[in-house]
Amino acid sequence: MANHKATKKDTRQAAKRRDRNKYYGKTTRNAIRDLKAVTGKEAADKMPEVASMIDKLAKRGVIHRKKAANLKSKLAKKVNKEVAA
Repeated sequence: MANHKATKKDTRQAAKRRDRNKYYGKTTRNAIRDLKAVTGKEAADKMPEVASMIDKLAKRGVIHRKKAANLKSKLAKKVNKEVAA
């Protein structure tokens, strides 16, 4: 590792971003898990909030935009199935 001031600063910033991204990712995964556990009308109420969290992850570059689309699609199918039943 170079000993330039800019390189040291970049390392600090990368660590901060990594921690922040891990937090957002874990929080979203927990929300997805909770949404899968909920049934009926309650699932339909939570779906927009979880979809928004997934979109934010994609916007920040934590996950790929197509992975975000796949996650939202799978969740929407599950929620629609629950509401119909």
